[in-house]
Amino acid sequence: MRRAVCPGSFDPITNGHLDIISRASRLYDEVYVAVMINKSKKGLFEIEERIDLIREVTAEYANVRVEAFHGLLVDFCKERDIPAIVKGLRAVSDFDYELQMAQMNNGLTGVETLFVPTNPTYSFLSSSLVKEVAAWGGDVSHLVPEQVLRVLTERLRKD
Repeated sequence: MRRAVCPGSFDPITNGHLDIISRASRLYDEVYVAVMINKSKKGLFEIEERIDLIREVTAEYANVRVEAFHGLLVDFCKERDIPAIVKGLRAVSDFDYELQMAQMNNGLTGVETLFVPTNPTYSFLSSSLVKEVAAWGGDVSHLVPEQVLRVLTERLRKD
C-alpha cells in the first residue's frame, strides 16, 4: 500500500490545503493528514476542532485519515510506515525552508518529500492570512470550505 502524509497546523484548513490533500489522495492509496500539536503556540482552534473540521471537509476522500501528532514528523511516518511527505509550495520562499526540512527528514530516516506546486488560485493563501482578513470583516468565503467559514465566523464573533 502506498502511503503519504500531508502535515500542517491547519488553523484553519483552507481551500489551498484541500487542493494538495485531494491531489495526494489521487496519487496514494492512503493519505494521512497530520495535524501538528505545538504547545508553545495558541491557535484559534483547538486540535480536536481542527481534526473534526478536516474530517468533515475531506469526507469525500475515502483514503484520507486525519490524526494529531506531536514531535518529529519522521517519527509519525515511521510509526505508520509512511515513506513520503507531500507538501504544497506557494512561492520560492516556501521552497527555501521546505527544502531544508526535506533534506533533514531524509537524512534522519530516509523519508522522501514530494513538492506539489500550489494551484495558482491559492498561491497567496495561508491560514494566518485567512484569520487576519476574516477578523477585520473581509470576505474569505472563496478561500475556505463552507463548514470552516461558518465555524470561523462564529469564533471571531465571540472574540
